[in-house]
Amino acid sequence: MPVDFSGTWDIVSNDNFEGYMIVLGIDFATRKVASMLKPQKVIKQDGDCFTIKTFTTFKNYECSFKVGEEFNEVTKGMDNRSCQSVVSWENDKLVCVQKGIKKNRGWKHWIQGDELHLELTCEDQVCKQVYKRAQ
Repeated sequence: MPVDFSGTWDIVSNDNFEGYMIVLGIDFATRKVASMLKPQKVIKQDGDCFTIKTFTTFKNYECSFKVGEEFNEVTKGMDNRSCQSVVSWENDKLVCVQKGIKKNRGWKHWIQGDELHLELTCEDQVCKQVYKRAQ
């Protein structure tokens, strides 16, 4: 049985978010606002079916998918690009590959203790975020 990601998660660290946003082509003003936000993730998992909602005071984002099935994703809330995405299990990690205009784009989610880790990649940039389970 895969890891259960379900829960509400609050961000505690966000390393290289600026570099990640620059390669996405996000404008200066939006980057400054986004870098001050404290996102909260709400993940609902039913086996291999996921809904991941990210809430901020600026923009919200929702993504639903089934592991192993390709889907069209619009990265609303970030750079608003359309890409073909597929999420797979690599041991206890969820790994998403996003095919589109930007190269080497995707993310990885995994749980360590009471922390949810998210690694975002685009081109040569990697952003590492850590979330704690909300009480």
